[in-house]
Amino acid sequence: MLRVAINGYGRIGRSVLRSIYENGFQDRLQVVAINELSDIETISYLTRYDTTHGRFPKPVSVKGNTLVIGEDEIQCFAETAPEAIDWAALEIDMVLECSGVFSAREQVQRFIDAGAPRVLLSQPAAADVDATIVFGFNHETVMGAEHTIVSAASCTTNCVIPVLDTLQALSGVEHGATQTIHSAMNDQPVIDAYHTNDLRLTRAALSSIIPVNTGLDRGIARLMPELTGKISSNAVRVPTLNVSLIDMVVRTSQEVTVEQVNTALQVAASAKYAGLLGYTQEAHASVDFNHDPRSVVIDGTQTQVVDGRLVKLLCWFDNEWGYANRMLDVACYWQQVLETSAMHS
Repeated sequence: MLRVAINGYGRIGRSVLRSIYENGFQDRLQVVAINELSDIETISYLTRYDTTHGRFPKPVSVKGNTLVIGEDEIQCFAETAPEAIDWAALEIDMVLECSGVFSAREQVQRFIDAGAPRVLLSQPAAADVDATIVFGFNHETVMGAEHTIVSAASCTTNCVIPVLDTLQALSGVEHGATQTIHSAMNDQPVIDAYHTNDLRLTRAALSSIIPVNTGLDRGIARLMPELTGKISSNAVRVPTLNVSLIDMVVRTSQEVTVEQVNTALQVAASAKYAGLLGYTQEAHASVDFNHDPRSVVIDGTQTQVVDGRLVKLLCWFDNEWGYANRMLDVACYWQQVLETSAMHS
């Protein structure tokens, strides 16, 4: 049983905990602690009720400063500094860092120095972490005891990598561009406010389509070095609560047809990326993919090929639920590697 602590109990942290109880991870993971800068009553309330994903599937209550889910007791902290918690005393195997605050290795090392054996980040990290993993693509590169700080990349990277990998195998990818159309996030104000130094993000989230910065091109290059400098990325936020899409355009090395592209993606969805990449020919809107655990779903009705080598794809993903499930996949695989190494040592 993998014993974990969740540091940061926001949209991803709560999705991670809910996924453990909803999606079959309960036999493999046990959450023993949560660190969130809030009181226990609010933590309990936001666990029980969720506007996006609905009511929690199990009874949730409070006992002192402990969150009780069914018969499971989760100790809660409200500390800003990682070293303020004795992670070793909790006897955890891993911290799931879901606050988004820590990305450089020297920052994350504070968890390790305070007794956490290893840390899995729910955000892209600096290049000096041990590994950046997109489950299904390169998860087998994660090592056991040799790795202590690993990133599960980003929701957008988990979305595009299986698609680019499939296209690379089919016809080669010369260059391309991605446009992320992303649901609103909690770094945006509901109304215009002095919220951040990014002037665009001072504007009301529910009233505008807002351009934002994205490092998706850097994430792609880290995982697929052969595409370094060949993919550009842009992003906008739109006034929806959840589910996002990536409009991808790539120039292939060889000529392809719409049928060949869609067939390759369908095969990938049932083979290499089964359960991670989906494919549909139905008429969908974004809400149809709310609470979808896959990393990406290709809308085959929107696939276009121009002049044989310019391929355009529409890639849906639940930016909360899909990513939370991938993070747990990485955590479980990492623990499996550790256990296998221990057996053979």
